[in-house]
Amino acid sequence: MMSTTLYVCLVLWCLQNSRVGAELGPPQDVTMIALNTNYILTWEWDQSSAKVHNVTFTTQYIGHHKLNKKSPKWSTACEEMLRRSCDLTAFNLHYLGIYMLRVRANENGHHSKWVEKEFCPDQDAAVGPPSKVDLAPAGNSLDVVISDPLTNTNSSMKEHLHELYYHIVYWERPVDTQALRTQMLDSSANIVTLPNLRAWTWYCVRIQSRYDFYNKSSSFTIPQCMQTEGNTPWWQIFLYFLGSLLLCFLFVLLLLYSSFCCYKKLKTTLWPSIQLPSHFKEYLCDSPRLLTMDAEGELLCDKVTVCPELPVLEIHNPPPEALLAPPLVLEPDSSGRHSRQNSSSSGDSGIYSTGGRSHLQQPNSSQSSMGPKDIWQISFDLEKVKMQEMASGLKNQLLITDEGIVDMCV
Repeated sequence: MMSTTLYVCLVLWCLQNSRVGAELGPPQDVTMIALNTNYILTWEWDQSSAKVHNVTFTTQYIGHHKLNKKSPKWSTACEEMLRRSCDLTAFNLHYLGIYMLRVRANENGHHSKWVEKEFCPDQDAAVGPPSKVDLAPAGNSLDVVISDPLTNTNSSMKEHLHELYYHIVYWERPVDTQALRTQMLDSSANIVTLPNLRAWTWYCVRIQSRYDFYNKSSSFTIPQCMQTEGNTPWWQIFLYFLGSLLLCFLFVLLLLYSSFCCYKKLKTTLWPSIQLPSHFKEYLCDSPRLLTMDAEGELLCDKVTVCPELPVLEIHNPPPEALLAPPLVLEPDSSGRHSRQNSSSSGDSGIYSTGGRSHLQQPNSSQSSMGPKDIWQISFDLEKVKMQEMASGLKNQLLITDEGIVDMCV
C-alpha cells in the first residue's frame, strides 16, 4: 500500500513538472538597441503562457568565430534578471567584431529554449548626432564648431568610423510667416564657415552625422540661431579710438600725480622746511657722536701696564783735600728738589741718589778732632750702610722715580 502511494505521488510530480516546462515559453522579439558603442539587448515574453510571475532571464554572448569549437564557452552578461533587457556596454565589445547573443527564461529551476541573435556593432549600431554644436559670428559669416559623437569612454566615434562626416542645414530665420529657404552643406571638418550670408541677419543651424558605408545617419541636433555681423562704420571706429586715447591719458595723468605725491611726502619727511633749534641739535647730534667715538676707542685701545725704572746709584770718591772742607747743608728749593750748598762754592761732588731720606746727618764735634783719613773712613762706612738700606727697600716695593737729584758728599 505504501509503495503504491509513493508511486502515484511520483507520477503526479513528473506530470506537473512536464506541464510547467511545456508552459514556460522562450523570450520573443529579441532586439539589439545600439547607439555608437552603447549596446542594450531587449526582448518580450508572453506572461499568459504560464501561471507564475517570478520568471527570470539569463543573457550570454560569445564571439562568432568561437562557435566552431567543440565546446564553446559562453560569457554570461546577465544572470536570472527580472527585467527584460540586458546592458552589454560594460563588456567593451569590439566595434568591428561579430558576436552571437542568446537569452532564455528561468522559473524554479526550469529553463526555456535559448533565443539567439547575431550582432555586429559596425553594421548594426546606429551613429549618434554631434555631441555639441557652437556658433560664433565671423563678420558677415558664421563659424560652426562641431564636436564629434562620443563613445561610452568619451572618445571620438571617428576612431571607429574614419569616414564620418556632417550634413549641415541652415536657413534665415523669418520675421514673418514666409516660407523658409534652406541651404545645405556637407563637411568632415569640425569647424565650418557658412557662406553666402547677409550682414546683421539671424540664421539657424542644425547638423546630422552620416556614414555612407552602411548608409548610417543620425538624428538632427536641436536648431541653434545667431545673428551675423557686418563692417564696422568709420564713426564707430573713431569713437573707439577716442575712448582708448582718453583712457591712456587718464592713466598717465594718474601715474604722474601719484609720483608727485610720493616725492612731496618723502621730501617733507627727510628734509623738513622747519629747522630744529640749535640746543636741540646739540643734544640730538653731538651725544651719539661722542658715544660712538668712545665705543670705537674701546675697540681700538689695548691695556698697557707701566713699570717704573729702577734707579741707578753712582758713588764718587772725593780727593782727600775735599774732606777738610766744611760740611754741606741740604736745603729744599721751590720745586721740591734737594740742592747742595757750600760756603765756598756751588760745584757738584759726592754721591747722587733718587730715594731714601730727606736729609743727611751732620757730623758731630768729635769728628773734627779726627784726622782726614779717619774722617773719610767713617763717612765711607756710613754711606755704605745707607746704600745697603736703600737697595733692600727698592727690592721690597716699587718706588715712583722723583725728577730731582740729590748730591751727597762724603
